[in-house]
Amino acid sequence: MNVTETASDGLKREFLISIGAAAIDAEVKAKLQDLSTKIRMPGFRPGKVPMSLVAKTHGDAALGEVLQEKVNQSIQSTLTERNLRPATEPKVEVTKAGKGEDLEFKIALEVLPEFEPAEVKDITLEKLVAPVSDDEVETMMKGFADQRKNFVAEEGRTAKHGDQLTINFVGRVDGEVFEGGSADGVDLELGSGRFIPGFEEQLLGAKAGDIVKVNVTFPADYGAKELAGKDAVFDVEVKEVKIAAEVVIDDEFAKGFGLEDLEALKKAMREQIERQHGALSRQRLKRDLLDALANLHDFAVPESLVGIEIEQITRQLSEDGEAPSDEKKAELVAEYRPIAERRVRLGLLLAEVGRRNNVQVKPEEVNRAIMDEARRWPGQEREVIDFFRKNEQAQAQLRAPIYEDKVVDLMIEIAQKTEREVSLEELQKDPDEEATDSAAA
Repeated sequence: MNVTETASDGLKREFLISIGAAAIDAEVKAKLQDLSTKIRMPGFRPGKVPMSLVAKTHGDAALGEVLQEKVNQSIQSTLTERNLRPATEPKVEVTKAGKGEDLEFKIALEVLPEFEPAEVKDITLEKLVAPVSDDEVETMMKGFADQRKNFVAEEGRTAKHGDQLTINFVGRVDGEVFEGGSADGVDLELGSGRFIPGFEEQLLGAKAGDIVKVNVTFPADYGAKELAGKDAVFDVEVKEVKIAAEVVIDDEFAKGFGLEDLEALKKAMREQIERQHGALSRQRLKRDLLDALANLHDFAVPESLVGIEIEQITRQLSEDGEAPSDEKKAELVAEYRPIAERRVRLGLLLAEVGRRNNVQVKPEEVNRAIMDEARRWPGQEREVIDFFRKNEQAQAQLRAPIYEDKVVDLMIEIAQKTEREVSLEELQKDPDEEATDSAAA
């Protein structure tokens, strides 16, 4: 095998690789010889098929297999010998390949950059801490009470905000009943926002037995495209008007959650809120860490990875999930290239820090992620689990954020930290908004 480096520009490399015809021919013959001991052909005993006939019937296939194997082996050995780590799959262009000919092909690739990560111990992060207030616990308690409230029918009641109506309805667009627009015996709490905008408000003041004609317009971004932006008329029959019975928050209420008494319920809720605050605090720490790392590193990143990142960004920004037009894409590429480069650079940096610190994602961690994903699809849990278990690429997509979080936690632990007590509102505030407010002041 002869390897010649034909281009080296930044992270881009190109090689011309050639393998002599004699070496190719020898492997084809060996493959055909092995095949001759296994194939069966009419008129010949097993293992006695003449090589000339084997070569005639299977020679082209054997040559194709050998050429593919040689290409793969040559690429791997070229990368290994030169200690190159490709950013993406190398592009291969075969320039010569045929029976009795040398194999000649070009490979073009981008390699991962060599860089030295900054010392994380020299980074100082500020941890924001928001103590849990009694009002937050009280608000959560009322929220749980609202979820458990019972509605009782009241004869002759005029529907008010917060009441629950039992209704039958038929919806029409352009005078035609549409699929999914009719139902009987539906319980609807006025003010819950379950129905499209404007629907619930028009039922205020209704009584049991009333027929209400509700006129609404489906939102432009409505999930069913055939209804998006269209006017609809619903004939709504009010069967019952119910009021919410008062829920007493006491020890008996707490026992409904499997807890001993009201104090135990308050404690559990406070701990849950503390976890929520902790997650927000860590989210801020992670963002500050990544900002600091981005400011400390400016190494070149592979254009191929930047292109993949830009493609993902433009698809996310596309309203219908389809690829944008060439003109729109050019605008998005120019606008979001810096963001894509930052994401790629930080991704490579985190991967390198994780590699140097032997950060590993354990199988049980991936299994937990699979189970969490399965729980998002009630009734299809088994299908989801089987999909991930049989799909390595899908598992890799679950493994990536776990790996990133473990590396981030490691770096946060190493970095210097100060702590500042803040309100919940400040903890929840977007740092970009804070920067804008500071500039305005």
